[in-house]
Amino acid sequence: MKKKILFIVFSFAILLVACRPEPIPISGDILFSDDFSTQENGWTRLINEGGLMGYDAAGFRFFIREEGVDYWTTPGLSLSNTRVEVDVLQYAGPVENRMGIICRHQNDQNFYFFVISADGYYAIGKNKDGRSTLLEQNAMQYSGAIKKGVVINHLRAECQGSTLSFFVNDVPVALVVDEDFSSGDVGLLAGTFDRGDLDILFDNFVVTQP
Repeated sequence: MKKKILFIVFSFAILLVACRPEPIPISGDILFSDDFSTQENGWTRLINEGGLMGYDAAGFRFFIREEGVDYWTTPGLSLSNTRVEVDVLQYAGPVENRMGIICRHQNDQNFYFFVISADGYYAIGKNKDGRSTLLEQNAMQYSGAIKKGVVINHLRAECQGSTLSFFVNDVPVALVVDEDFSSGDVGLLAGTFDRGDLDILFDNFVVTQP
């Protein structure tokens, strides 16, 4: 009889643990981070005639030989409200380029992007059904907050509710409202315009609860 009672109590305790709700993230909680010193987080990698993206020099490198091409990579997460930060450095290639952050990546046809160029321009945009558009901008806009040359820029993108905010080196550069995507993966993006041979390194990727 005692054994039966103990078994019932033990089973009830297991049930309570199993039913315990996941803790609700609070502002500042780290949801994901990667300094790219190991290859354990499952970022999408690519090597082909057009270029490569993968782990390199304790960072995540994009080398794009072709012109007019975007590459992007994601670690395979599902998140809603996020603050995404990363350091980016252009080693070589054209200064007219795109390099930045992705949030709410649902698939390769649908996501938001936050990008800068090495000659000082920025934009927030989205891919929807495979079509890329900028949000509340007709073209990338200039900002003195973006450092030029072979130098690190710190990027921060905040996706909270329908509000999308972009900061470069802790300076706010853009804020837009869009309701198309409410959740998805995070990631990195780089791309070329009229010239190829773009070489970029990302490091210190951190996702926190806004």
